[in-house]
Amino acid sequence: MKIKNKALICIILLISLIGQIFTINVKAIETGLDVQAKAGLLMEPSTGKIIFEKNIHEKFAPASVTKIMTMLLTMEAIDSGKIKISDKVIISENAKRMGGNGSSSMLLDTGEIRTVEELIKGVAIASGNDAAVALAEYIGGSETAFVNLMNNRAKELGMNDTTFKNCHGLSAEGHLSSAYDIATMSRELLKHDNVLKYTGTYMETISEGRKQPIELVNHNKLVRFYKGCDGLKTGFTSEAKYCISATATRNNIRMLSVIMGAPTYKIRNRDASMLMNYGFSKFEAKKVVTKDSDIQKVNLNKKGSKFFFAKAKDDLVLVLERGVENKVTTKFVLNNNKKEYKKYEVVGYCEVYVNNKLYSKIPVYSDRDIKTYGVLDNVRYNLMNLFDNAI
Repeated sequence: MKIKNKALICIILLISLIGQIFTINVKAIETGLDVQAKAGLLMEPSTGKIIFEKNIHEKFAPASVTKIMTMLLTMEAIDSGKIKISDKVIISENAKRMGGNGSSSMLLDTGEIRTVEELIKGVAIASGNDAAVALAEYIGGSETAFVNLMNNRAKELGMNDTTFKNCHGLSAEGHLSSAYDIATMSRELLKHDNVLKYTGTYMETISEGRKQPIELVNHNKLVRFYKGCDGLKTGFTSEAKYCISATATRNNIRMLSVIMGAPTYKIRNRDASMLMNYGFSKFEAKKVVTKDSDIQKVNLNKKGSKFFFAKAKDDLVLVLERGVENKVTTKFVLNNNKKEYKKYEVVGYCEVYVNNKLYSKIPVYSDRDIKTYGVLDNVRYNLMNLFDNAI
């Protein structure tokens, strides 16, 4: 009886395995894509739509792609005012020790003073482990405390496949992530578009305060050789093999590609490029709102003689799948009724729906200084209206 049960279990497991393989093969046949890496994902980041996936929740060592979270927490600290990009950071012995003589280093010295911006460049361009630790210590007080911040932020973002053990990505037991989670934190980092001027830089020299200038060369060669590529992060260890979170824009469309566990850097770059090419061929951009255009006339009295125009503060471009019918509608929402509106003051927002589902919203502002009617004005209006009706 036990033998029969074991045989039955083996058959069920075999069928399940065949089903998984078949699913992956069907996906490859449907898209015509053959990702050789262990895991791959293609995402349209403005909506988070996943266009292609392969083993996206399987856990692997992420190597230096880890530094996406390090950069995210740094950019959030800057945007919140906790730190400034011009702040000066004193390099600790611990940070220097992480640099070593390897290629993933700024070769910082103990006691050296570098700005937050220079350290961001060191992380984004040269993948500096020493720069990552210096930022972690400055923001968190210690690398351990910063790693706690990383894991807390990962939970907030729904990165359920991820556990960080350090801020740089060198191999450590239990330091794991997935293609889906890397795409999730990459998408969040893209909201801080200032970071792209660093991740999209191929070469940079930092010479201030040093006898020997720091020469930074981007590990992401797609920045130089793939049209429109401006980030985000590569990674390699003997355990993780070759990984990348790559992003590029073409014709107002951004694509995000994640590759994990590629056997060579050439296959990693080929897989990432192939996925982004596929995305660009399948989607198109459509501008539905133009900056400073009129969204709606807002009447402040019943007669309509007192009003202002609500204008768009930004452009809004939709990224839509080619060949698919989409119903695009907009809705104006006024924050609240006030006694006075100031010119250029944000007064609400414009919601944009695609097929009755909220796609995005942009702030709108008043085109003039204007006061609403008071009690006496309303009495005067009602008397005038009564007189007009009598006539």
